[in-house]
Amino acid sequence: MRWLVFGICLLFPGLVCAQQESAERARAALVMLEEASTQLAEAESARDRVRALTETIQAFEAGLSALRGGLRQASIREEQLSAQLLVRDEEIAALLTVLQRMGNKPSPVALLHPGGPTGTARAGMLLAEMTPALNARATSLRRDLEDLQILRGMQTDAADRLATGLQEVQAARTALNHAIAERTELPTRFVNDPVREAILIASADTLEGFARGLERISVEETGAAPETLGGQKGDLPLPVQGILLRGAGEADAAGIKRPGIILATRPQAIVTSPVAATIRYTGPLLDLGQVVILEPQAQVLFVLAGLDTVYGTAGQVIDAGAPLGLMGDAAAKNRSELSTDGDDTGAERSETLYIEVRQDNAPEDPSLWFRTDKDG
Repeated sequence: MRWLVFGICLLFPGLVCAQQESAERARAALVMLEEASTQLAEAESARDRVRALTETIQAFEAGLSALRGGLRQASIREEQLSAQLLVRDEEIAALLTVLQRMGNKPSPVALLHPGGPTGTARAGMLLAEMTPALNARATSLRRDLEDLQILRGMQTDAADRLATGLQEVQAARTALNHAIAERTELPTRFVNDPVREAILIASADTLEGFARGLERISVEETGAAPETLGGQKGDLPLPVQGILLRGAGEADAAGIKRPGIILATRPQAIVTSPVAATIRYTGPLLDLGQVVILEPQAQVLFVLAGLDTVYGTAGQVIDAGAPLGLMGDAAAKNRSELSTDGDDTGAERSETLYIEVRQDNAPEDPSLWFRTDKDG
């Protein structure tokens, strides 16, 4: 999908920092997409297809994010140019008048200058001195007008490319759902007793209480969780492309404080496992919506809450980067899919993922485990 790079690079030949960053993100997404496409073509099992489709969706999300950011920068630049040209309308008119007069051949009427021949000569010298500055101003205005025309054309083109990309990433999400349903070869550490699980869900009124009872509902356990993460603590990637909305212990609009962090994500963003782990639970829980609980090491749980679709079942052992589910799209009816709001502003990040880390069933600040200083 070379349009990911093509659209970004064409949009921003005259804009520097933010646009170069967007283009680099698009190039990186293109590499990911091409690699994922190759893997998808070569995939022979459902597990291989799941991995390839996950990487494809992530590449689309990264590329579309870069394209949205670039579109927003182009829109800002267009507004700036339009405002500048509007303010300078009178200056443009005066400039054109002067240039038109300067382009006329000398006429005997020029000798009728109020100051006589000397005044005429001085006026001519003054105009001669002004010529380079006037020419430079005319060149600048002409360049601004050309940039404005190019930006408008590129925005239209990029919007079309964005629409195509949205359709294709949605097709990839649908294909991933089918591949997940066909995947059967994941290793399993244990299975949950459905009766005990139902009783625990009904009786637990806090996350702490539910976590405490997890060990009691698993049966036929064939192995233990790894003891450590091997030095990965503090350097784990966020499980979804998003921005930090609220840190651990920060009160929300209702004054409620939680020990986890909240990420703002785009609708239907894919959520993946940040590390190899055992799935301890998937499904609705308390007031947290759809939840996935991972066990990356002994006595450590990662709680991911707020998903719309969840993948996997308790007891399965998954690799780092394995898909865990998709975020929802609650605002679909009230928003435009083709928004050009930049990701850095948090606009169009209408979904939220809650992440809580529990060690020995006591909450720890997730920022001690994850790289929260960057967009996931």
